[in-house]
Amino acid sequence: MFQLIATPSNALADEPVSIRATGLPPSQIVTIKATLKDEKENLFQSKAFYQANEAGEVDLEQASALGGDYVGVHPMGLFWSLKPKKVFQRLIKKDMNSPFCITLDLYDSVCLVDSVPTLPKASQIVQRWFAGPGVQREQIREGRVRGALFLPSGEGPFPGIIDLFGSFGGLIEFRAGLLASHGFAVLALAYFAYEDLPGKLVEENLDYFEEAANFLLAHPKIQRPGIGVIAVSKGAEIALAMACYLKQVVATVWINGSSIILDIPLRYRDLVVTPAQVALERSQVHFSGAVRFRYDTDHFWFSKLNPQSILPVEKAQGKILFIVGENDGCVDSKIHAQRAMEQLRSHRRSNGRMLSYPGAGHLIEPPYSPFCFASWNPELGSALLWGGDPAAHAAAQEHSWREIRKFFRQHLPHSGSKL
Repeated sequence: MFQLIATPSNALADEPVSIRATGLPPSQIVTIKATLKDEKENLFQSKAFYQANEAGEVDLEQASALGGDYVGVHPMGLFWSLKPKKVFQRLIKKDMNSPFCITLDLYDSVCLVDSVPTLPKASQIVQRWFAGPGVQREQIREGRVRGALFLPSGEGPFPGIIDLFGSFGGLIEFRAGLLASHGFAVLALAYFAYEDLPGKLVEENLDYFEEAANFLLAHPKIQRPGIGVIAVSKGAEIALAMACYLKQVVATVWINGSSIILDIPLRYRDLVVTPAQVALERSQVHFSGAVRFRYDTDHFWFSKLNPQSILPVEKAQGKILFIVGENDGCVDSKIHAQRAMEQLRSHRRSNGRMLSYPGAGHLIEPPYSPFCFASWNPELGSALLWGGDPAAHAAAQEHSWREIRKFFRQHLPHSGSKL
C-alpha cells in the first residue's frame, strides 16, 4: 500500500520536514509534487522524480532526485523550489494567525505535464506556521510608530529586535513571527506605504527609527539597555545608519544592502546627508522578461563618492553582521560589505563580520522559503531580478538563519528568556 509520510506535519516554517514514501514496487520511478495556495489564491508548485530502493521506499533525506525542479539529495527541495503558476509572483505570508498548507502528492510515474488528470497514489498535508504556540501579536500605533510587535510566550524580559524590509514598503511580518518563536521580542516596523505613513520613501528619517527603538526599550517585556536590528535591501541601508547614529542599537544584521546613502537623503535631528546619485545599469535578462537593475559599482566607485554619503560605520558601537549573496542581481552587496569591513579595520575596529554566500541571490530569507529569482514591481512596471541559483540560495538561507539567531543570542542583552 502506497504511503506518503511527512514528519512533522505541523510545525514552524523554519523547521525541516522528513518526507518518506513507502509501499512502492522496488526500483519504481515516482513523482512527488508539492502544491501551495497563498492568501490570494495564487498557486505555487514543485515536483521531483525519484526511484524507490529495493525495499520499495524513497527517503528524501537519502534519495537523490533524478530530475524535476532540482536534482541531487535535497531533503527540503520540494519546499524551496516551489514556483508560482503566474510568473513573477513572490510568496509572502500575510496572516500570522494561519499556516501555509502544503499538499504533498505521490504518483507512481513520471509526471511531466501538470494538466494530466492523474490521481495521486498517496497524499499528505503539511502545515507551516510563522508564529509558534504562545507568540502574541500586538498592533502598534504609538506616536508615529506603525508596525506589529511579536512577543514570545512567558514573562520575559526578552531581547528586542526591529525588523525592516526594503523599498516595496508596507508591513511584512513573517520573519518577525519566526524570530519571536525563538525567544526574541520583534517589532516588524513599517516606514512607508502603510496606514498614515508617507506613501513613498522620500527621505530616511532616523528620528522615526529612533522613536521606534525607544518605544521598544520602554516596553515592560523588552530587555534593556540595547536592541538589535535585522534588515534587507533598502532596509539594510537604514539599519546600518541606525547602527552608526543610534546608541540604542547594539547588534545589526545587514542583508544585501548598501553601505552608503543612495538616492534618498538621510535626516537625523540637524544632520542631513546628501545621497549618492549613482547610475543604474539596465539590461534585459532571459526570455521571461525580468529586468536587471543594478548600481554601477566598479573597482574605483567608492573613491568617486562624496565622502559624506558613505556611512561612518566606524562610529557604530554595536556588533554588525554583514550577510551577502554573491549572485545578488539587485545590489553589488559584496562590494558594499567589503568596503564597510575595510572602513572598520582602518579605524582599528573589530565589531564587524561578513558571511558571503556564492550562488545566493538578493532575497535571503528564513530557511526553506521558496527561491524567488524575480518578482513584479508595480512602480517600475516590470519584474525586478533578484538573482541567485536555487540550490545555493537555499543552502545560504539555511546557514545564515542559524548564524543570525546565534549572533543575536550572543550580542543582545537577555535574562528570563529561553533562547
